[in-house]
Amino acid sequence: MIRARRLHKLMTIVLAGVLAGLALAVAALPAALVFGIGVRGITEPWSELPASLLTPPTAQRSTLYANDGRTLITSFYTEDRVDVPLAQVAATMRQAVVAAEDVRFYEHKGVDPRGVIRAFTANRRDGAPRQGASTLTMQYVRNVLAGDPNLTEEQRAKATEVTLTRKIKEMRYALAVERELSKDQILAGYLNIAYFGAGAYGVGAASKRYFSKSPAKLTLAESALLAGLVRSPDTDDPINGDADAALARRAYVLDRMVETGQVTPEAAEAAKAEPLTLKPSATPNDCTAVPQDHNDWGFFCDWFTRWWSEQPAFGATADERQRTLRRGGFRIVTSLDPAVQRTATEQVLDVYDVDDPRAAPTAVVQPGTGRVLALAVNRNYSVEENPQGWRNRPNTVNQLVAGGGAITGYQAGSTFKIFAVLAALEAGLPLDTLFDAPPRIVTRFPVTGGPADCRGRWCPVNADPVGMDGYRTMWDAFGRSVNTYFAWLTERVGADRVVEMAERLGIRLRAESDAKMARYGARDWGPFTLGVAATTPLDLAGAYAAVAAEGIWCAPTPVVRILDAAGREVAAGRPDCRQVLDTDVARGAADAARCPVGDQSMYGGCAGGTAQDLRGRLGRPVAGKTGSSEGNGTETVVAFTPQLAVASIAANPDDPRDAVGREVQARLVDLVGRTLYDTLQGQPVRDFVPPSESVARHATAPRAGN
Repeated sequence: MIRARRLHKLMTIVLAGVLAGLALAVAALPAALVFGIGVRGITEPWSELPASLLTPPTAQRSTLYANDGRTLITSFYTEDRVDVPLAQVAATMRQAVVAAEDVRFYEHKGVDPRGVIRAFTANRRDGAPRQGASTLTMQYVRNVLAGDPNLTEEQRAKATEVTLTRKIKEMRYALAVERELSKDQILAGYLNIAYFGAGAYGVGAASKRYFSKSPAKLTLAESALLAGLVRSPDTDDPINGDADAALARRAYVLDRMVETGQVTPEAAEAAKAEPLTLKPSATPNDCTAVPQDHNDWGFFCDWFTRWWSEQPAFGATADERQRTLRRGGFRIVTSLDPAVQRTATEQVLDVYDVDDPRAAPTAVVQPGTGRVLALAVNRNYSVEENPQGWRNRPNTVNQLVAGGGAITGYQAGSTFKIFAVLAALEAGLPLDTLFDAPPRIVTRFPVTGGPADCRGRWCPVNADPVGMDGYRTMWDAFGRSVNTYFAWLTERVGADRVVEMAERLGIRLRAESDAKMARYGARDWGPFTLGVAATTPLDLAGAYAAVAAEGIWCAPTPVVRILDAAGREVAAGRPDCRQVLDTDVARGAADAARCPVGDQSMYGGCAGGTAQDLRGRLGRPVAGKTGSSEGNGTETVVAFTPQLAVASIAANPDDPRDAVGREVQARLVDLVGRTLYDTLQGQPVRDFVPPSESVARHATAPRAGN
C-alpha cells in the first residue's frame, strides 16, 4: 500500500512537472504532444485501439420472467448490472458524478491539465494521494479495459496497474475516445460501468440496491451519496461498510455541486441534513433465489438453465452458454404460467406431501408450441440438507420432472403403447385391425429371466386376465390396455419402428442401458411397447402433445421470448416445431386415445377404458392413457385436449424397488383432470378432428412419417 501511494505520488509529480514546464505551449500544441504522448498517439487510427472502448462489453444481468412478462422469477449474473440510457438517469445523479469525479468534464478533451496540477498541489499538501489526476473519460477507459472479457487476465490487470506507462496509455485512449464518442455517451458509459459497492455495478443496479428505485427517481441526497461511493465503493458502502464515511463523502459531493453552480447552497444544506435512509433490496441470483413463497418455481427455473445450456446459439459449450446467460443482459419471458403452476403443485401435494419418499412429478405442455406451462413435484427446490438417510426429500435441486443429471426418469408402463399405435397406423394398418388376444402370448422377442420369460422368449400377460382376451381392435385394445394385443402388434410392425417412433416424438433415452438397447438391439426390444424404458413426465407430455397437434412435434421449450441487451429478439426463443407424423395418422392415434379416458371415438370404436370417468368430469373432449410398470412399481397418467397435455408419474426417485401400488393411479387421474379443468376454464371447447375412413377401417400402403 505504501509503495503504491509513493508511486501514485511520483506519477502525479512527473505529469505535473511536464505540464508546468510546457504551460506556455498548451494553447499552441496538440494536447497529445503536451503530455508526451506524441503525434502518433493522436493520429493513430481508431481500428488500432481496443474496440471495446467504443462499445463496452460489460457484463449485465439477465432477468427471467413468468409468461406475463412482469412477474419476476429470478436473475442470473456475475455482476449485478443493467444498462440504462442517460435520459433515464436523474439530472441530479449526472451532475453529482461530474462534480465528484471530473468537474471540468464538459470542457476538456479527455485529459485535463488543470486537474493534474490541482491533484499534485493537493496531494503534496496532504502528504497522501487524496486527489487523482484521472478525468472521467480516463476512468471510463480504465474500467472498460479492466472488465473486457476479450482481453487476457494479464491485459486486464495491466489496465489498472499503478505505472506511468499505463497512465500515458490511458490518456492516449481517452483522447481517442473523445474523438469518437460524445460527452453524454461517455458519461452514460461511465455510469453503467462504475462499481458502487454492495455488489451493484452501474447506476441502474446501485439505485435499486440502495434505494429500491429506478435511477430516474433519485433525489439530490441519494444522487450525492451514490456519486460519492465510486471513489471507495468497498469501504464507504453504507450497507456493509462505513456509513459515516459515506455521509462525509455525500457532503463533499454536495459542496462540489454548489461550487460548480449545479445546486444552491440552501438545497445542498437541506440534502446534507437528510438522515441516511436506505431501502436496500438484493437482486436474486440463480434458481435457488426464486421468491420464497414460490419455491415450486425452482424446478422450472432449473430446467430453463439446462435448456439454455443445450442451445448452440449461446456458445460452443455448456460452460460458455452459461457465461453468456450471466453476462448477456437478456430479458427472458418464460412460458411458466403461475396459475397453472399453482394448480399443478396443489394437485401434486394432494397425492404426496414433501416428506413422502414417493413423488408425483408432473408436466403441463401446450400442443403446437411446445411451451411448458408448469413443472410440479412434491419437493422443496433447495440446497438445504435433508434428514439423515433421506436423499431427495424434502429438499433437492435434482431435476425430478424433466430429467437430466443423475435423473434418467421412470418407467411409464402402457402409456408407451401410443407409439405402437402410431407405428402401426403409419405402416398402413387401420384402427379396426382385429386380433384374437389371448391371456398370454409368446413372441419371437428374446428375453432373459423374469415372469415374462418363456424359454428365452418374451411372453407377456394381460394385467387383468379376466375379460381382456378375445377379439380386439386397436381402439378397444388401447382403451382396455390389452398387453397381448400390443405385443402382437409390435411383432407385426417391428419393435424398431416403435422405438424410432418414440424417439421421433421426443422420448429421450437417458439411461445408458436404454440408449444402448435402442441403438444396437431395437429390433428385439419388444417389451419397449409396454413402457420398460425410463422417461420423464415432460418428455411424455411433449410426445402426446404432438398427437394433440395433429403430428406437429415441438421441442419442449421454457420460453416465449428472449430479447438481448439491445432489445433484439433472439431466434432461439421461438418454438422449434416440425411435422413428424402424417396428419391423418396423428388423428387416428388421438381417436384411439379417447377410449381409455371415457370419451368415444368418432367411429364408435371405444368399449371401455382404464380411466372411464375423466371425460365426464372434464366436460369436454379428451384423450389419454394410463400406465403401470411391472408390479405397479410406477403409475402414470397422461391426458390431453387439442389445447393442453398433462403427464404425471408416481414413483420413488431414490428407490425403484419401492412400488407405489395401483391405488395411486386414481389419484393421478384426479391430479391430471383437475389441472386440465382449471387451466382450460374460460377457453373454448375444441373437439378432435376425426381421422379418415381409410385410417379407421382400411389397410393402406405405408404413409410417410416426416
